[in-house]
Amino acid sequence: MNLTDYNEIRALLARHKFRFSKSMGQNFLTAAWVPEEIAASAGLAEDVGVLEIGPGVGCLTRELSKRAGKVLSVELDKALRPILAETLGDCENVELVYGNALRLDLPQLVREHMPGLRYKVCANLPYNVTTPVLTALIEADCFETVTVMIQREVARRICASPGTEDYGAFGIFVQWHMEAEQLFDVPPSCFVPQPKVTSSVIRLTRRAAPPAAVSGPEAEELLFRLVRAAFNQRRKTLVNAVSSQVSDMTKERVERALQSCGFDPRVRGEVLSTADFVRLAEALLKERDGNI
Repeated sequence: MNLTDYNEIRALLARHKFRFSKSMGQNFLTAAWVPEEIAASAGLAEDVGVLEIGPGVGCLTRELSKRAGKVLSVELDKALRPILAETLGDCENVELVYGNALRLDLPQLVREHMPGLRYKVCANLPYNVTTPVLTALIEADCFETVTVMIQREVARRICASPGTEDYGAFGIFVQWHMEAEQLFDVPPSCFVPQPKVTSSVIRLTRRAAPPAAVSGPEAEELLFRLVRAAFNQRRKTLVNAVSSQVSDMTKERVERALQSCGFDPRVRGEVLSTADFVRLAEALLKERDGNI
């Protein structure tokens, strides 16, 4: 069975009386090159166990099974159970788990089901859960790489550089933990039903160390408090944004810290790099302790 052929997919779904769920963000691929390219980009091998979230009818799953030692695929929609039993029944290295990936203990899940392997992620993520799923995958701290197809606009935000329109808090969070690459775009015509937006495939590779040195957990926590404050009110100067949203951060304290870093007190957070935010966090801690 060709799992990217529109007519075969339609017949398969009709046979099992399957209906698409908008709430689950279901869009199935109908272009064979897409799952092939995604799987090829994931850097899989026999010693790799790959976690997939949202297999759909299994077209990407089959490509992953050809390249990885094992595929563990998590599916929320139990209506797909008989379909996946048909389409993946002959894939001996594929295991299906039915549940909500956001409610699962992902490190424990992969250790139990794929012992002795290196862990990677490869998936076509539903648009409506992209941010929480990526956050969970990064915070699981056990995956070497995360190769996923997501909405292009989100991909641009994740990979954005300081001073650009797409630069923001989530991108800084992702890039703090992972090196981010935007690989290629996938047009709406490659799906059924067709989404209203273009998709992009990105690859995230876990960093051995953050992109900027930080003195400790307290400074790292403050770093992300500053980042969230800066981009929650990105049109405001950093002084006004931080002093209005971060407790114990008066305008005077923030101004002194900025000046000690060599920044203009009128600067906005959108032009600061991650390293700049780290410098500011460290300066604010020193200022609090009376060292500035």
